[in-house]
Amino acid sequence: MTSPVIHVAAALTVDADGRALMVRKHGTTMFMQPGGKIEPGETPLETLRRELGEELGLALPAEAFTWVGTFEEDAANEPGHRVLAEVFSLTVDAAAPVAAAEIAELRWVDVGEPGDIDLAPLSRAALLPILAARAVASNG
Repeated sequence: MTSPVIHVAAALTVDADGRALMVRKHGTTMFMQPGGKIEPGETPLETLRRELGEELGLALPAEAFTWVGTFEEDAANEPGHRVLAEVFSLTVDAAAPVAAAEIAELRWVDVGEPGDIDLAPLSRAALLPILAARAVASNG
């Protein structure tokens, strides 16, 4: 039996210092990349731009985003589900995002050493390692 799949768009968001933006939704413990569920008729990029506006107050042009890839992992907040994430990357001013709507908390974390926060499976297994590899490549 296959697990139900939740199709989402997510943003690998970093600041000028290379820290990753992580968010935690109300009523949950896990931190993850910002983003959300893709609505019928929306492209992943349209979803991401809408979600970042609603949840973080960011109004960003499509050109601000770079396609990264599609990733699948166990869902963080829906037991027994998988998440299929269409992932884009972008850089924003660290002061710009403000937690709104369903976001309870946001944190900027070191991509190689995120600390003792509870990370979503997709963030831990795939997304933060991508950012950590990029940081090593750019500093090497």
